[in-house]
Amino acid sequence: MKGIVLSLVAALWALAVQAQKVFPQDTIQTSNGPLVITFVGHASLIFNWHGEVIHIDPSSREANYYQLPQATMIFVTHHHGDHCDPASLKAITTDKTKTFMSSRAHEKWNQGMVLRPGQTVTVKGIEITTLPAYNIEHKRDDGTPYHVKGECNSYILNLGGTRIFIGGDTENTPEMKALTNIDIAFLPMNLPYTMTPEMVADAAKAFKPKILYVYHYGKSDTNHLRELMADEKAVEVRIKRM
Repeated sequence: MKGIVLSLVAALWALAVQAQKVFPQDTIQTSNGPLVITFVGHASLIFNWHGEVIHIDPSSREANYYQLPQATMIFVTHHHGDHCDPASLKAITTDKTKTFMSSRAHEKWNQGMVLRPGQTVTVKGIEITTLPAYNIEHKRDDGTPYHVKGECNSYILNLGGTRIFIGGDTENTPEMKALTNIDIAFLPMNLPYTMTPEMVADAAKAFKPKILYVYHYGKSDTNHLRELMADEKAVEVRIKRM
């Protein structure tokens, strides 16, 4: 009985801490009103813009999604559990939510629209373009990339003329480095699954987003990235608690 009571107390304490959690935010002006970015944690983001509540890779590892705003749109980059979490998807989905995901993610959450790399669609006035997200260098012991080309997505969202690149789990691929006119980029930085600081800097210097956020960075050295980007005056590097 004592063990049950202690477990219950621990659970209630965790809920209380979660209820008090304050997530970092940034506000960026677009031609159609402010974009408020909420940095939930790891790869989980929320964009509030022009009446839309857009969730990116919601994960209950990062937050209790029953305490967060329900989504008008959801984007899932791929099927891994820290990006595609049915529990958090259920918590924020309504009968009006538009969900977009990769084909492998759709196998876990059989709702929404499958988008494959190379597609462009416009939904609710938002132009959505997908790119492949994949590993070139980092691989499992059997030689398989951690993220196989064609199975995972990156997204470009055009919000009131502000073009946002959401990298998903990827390395500095040729498709990414060929991007143009990106205002805000979210690039993942952790090993062995995504990029080193050197890879992030290589990609950012190639396509030059106006604002660069690193996310999914775990224990990566964000100061080293700042050092690598110090001479690239066209790119503003912003580090948020993730």
